[in-house]
Amino acid sequence: MTLSRYRDVLRLPGITRLLVFAALARVPQAMAGIALTLHVVLTLDRGYAAAGLVGAAATVGQALGAPWRGRAVDRYGLRRALLPSVVVVIVVWGIAPFVGYGGLLVASVVGGVLGIPIFTVIRQSLAVLAPERLRRSAFALDSVGIEISYMIGPMLAVLVSTQVSTTAALLGIGAMMALSGIALMIFDPPTRSAAAEAPPVQGQGQGQGSVPRSGAARRQPWSRRLPVLARPSWFGSALIAVLGVTAGAAVVLAGTDVALVALLREQDAVQLLGVMFVCWCGGSMVGGVVYGALSRPVPSQVLLLGLAVLTPPVGLATSPVALGVLLAVAGGLCAPVIVATTEAVSRLVPEESRGEAMGWHGSSMTIGTALGAPVAGAVIDAFGAWAGFLGVGLVGGVLAALGLAAQRSREARGALVPGAVVPGQAAPAVPGALPDPTESVPEIVH
Repeated sequence: MTLSRYRDVLRLPGITRLLVFAALARVPQAMAGIALTLHVVLTLDRGYAAAGLVGAAATVGQALGAPWRGRAVDRYGLRRALLPSVVVVIVVWGIAPFVGYGGLLVASVVGGVLGIPIFTVIRQSLAVLAPERLRRSAFALDSVGIEISYMIGPMLAVLVSTQVSTTAALLGIGAMMALSGIALMIFDPPTRSAAAEAPPVQGQGQGQGSVPRSGAARRQPWSRRLPVLARPSWFGSALIAVLGVTAGAAVVLAGTDVALVALLREQDAVQLLGVMFVCWCGGSMVGGVVYGALSRPVPSQVLLLGLAVLTPPVGLATSPVALGVLLAVAGGLCAPVIVATTEAVSRLVPEESRGEAMGWHGSSMTIGTALGAPVAGAVIDAFGAWAGFLGVGLVGGVLAALGLAAQRSREARGALVPGAVVPGQAAPAVPGALPDPTESVPEIVH
């Protein structure tokens, strides 16, 4: 482990500015969930179940929209892909405070599908700006920024919603999202390297996004003529396993969120919720920094298994000090597992399709988050708050074990997925991938 890797990352052109921008741009994203909940409960005078349905609607929209929004960035470039999102954000968040509950449900779905893909774009750009040997450290620094955003965002949302109004909070979030989208278009961080932009050599096979000539399109199955239905060649078992681990991590994190609230309510210590979140996020930040400084990656399945093992003991804490310590320990693997899955996606997928792949990564996170809260809630209702931590830990452990079994099965068959790396061997060539990035930083284009 060496912290000099971070010095090398921050010396790369454009990295520091991108990381600072990412932390600021994600603040309104972090505010959105709690602000919508407070608006439904306080302003629309409905219950928490109704507020949860609004959150679920936004989640479904995000899960549906992330992959094809990423594909739009791959195909049309960042600025053209972001323009519709900026317009939709202005309209949706501009009307959200003034429509009824039914209108808010519709707006949440639309806003989720066509929202600004901040997470996808930032990770895609980091994968271009940072050579592969430093990519893990770059993603780790980004994870620290995410933790900071999610420390600030919810507190700011609560402050504005309770001290001013939920209407002001929603309008402010919309304005901040629109400004971040416009700033991202002006900033225009690279999403492709020069190598990926190079035109194909005449006579070679067409790329994924090309249109077959002559009668080839008529001879293809109808499903392959529709990009939404066609399955890319890179979407194989290795990537599916990584996405499964990503969803498993999100289940554990979302379930821990709910179980923590329930545990503090049982102990009549809800006022300590903010302190406990700081302990949890602080542990995650430290874990992310340590993981990013490692010279070799740890399999994401192993990290998820560790997170699943460390989460259930949190429910056994009987004092605030013990709870804070156990949360910090479990949090130490939160950022590393997300960093590991992000790095794996960037390695498994050709660069020209990385935006779509990062979109699938975001969808996996969203789906896991949507599943984690109800799973924890059901177990808590049946057995108590402590069981919520155990329930999501078991789900994460099962998904990690399945991922490890799938990985060992692939290794036993000797069927390497393009882009996968076996310890002790050189990485195989990936069509459309960058040249060896350990030698130099690739030339980037806008």
